[in-house]
Amino acid sequence: MRWIMPLALLVALLPNAPLYGQQGPGLATAERAGSAIPPAQPEATSQRGGEDYQLGVADKVRIIVFDEPTLSGEFTVNANGALSLPLIGDVPVLGLTPTQVTVRIRDALKGGYLLEPKVSIDVLTFRPFYILGEVNKPGEYPYSSGLTVDAAVAMAEGYTYRAEKKKVLIRHAGDELAQKMRITPDLRVHPGDIIRIGERYW
Repeated sequence: MRWIMPLALLVALLPNAPLYGQQGPGLATAERAGSAIPPAQPEATSQRGGEDYQLGVADKVRIIVFDEPTLSGEFTVNANGALSLPLIGDVPVLGLTPTQVTVRIRDALKGGYLLEPKVSIDVLTFRPFYILGEVNKPGEYPYSSGLTVDAAVAMAEGYTYRAEKKKVLIRHAGDELAQKMRITPDLRVHPGDIIRIGERYW
């Protein structure tokens, strides 16, 4: 009994003390308050990775009109932003998705040429991207799906010794202004992008 009484007395003197493994009311309140604080906003990142691709000048596509081999083939978007196709001539496609282009070609063929045309389209090669500034070999390079800024810099034979390696300016095709972005391993490049690697400040 001589060990039980002091323990009982200790518990009586500390009625509000939390048991081991339990949170006190102050901590629980702090956690609830913290959960209401919005997370810090990241710097600008590329937002086009999940969007349906929009065709541009120099993109090469394969168009198949089922059961019509003479109307099928590989075509390149010309300087006017159009595909020059058999029977229907130039079809404007600049800024359209492959799905939209399919509908446009189908409707054009339906207008007096075929009864119920079935059309499919695949993008074979994309327009190039450009990397400028503090890289060893700036210029135009072919785009490949999933390309990152790190890979683009490697294609340009790496950074110069003056290069800023944490931030980059990227202007997407069709945009008037470039965006400054933080360079991360998953920062994507898109067809037609102009990438500019700046000079770091000492």
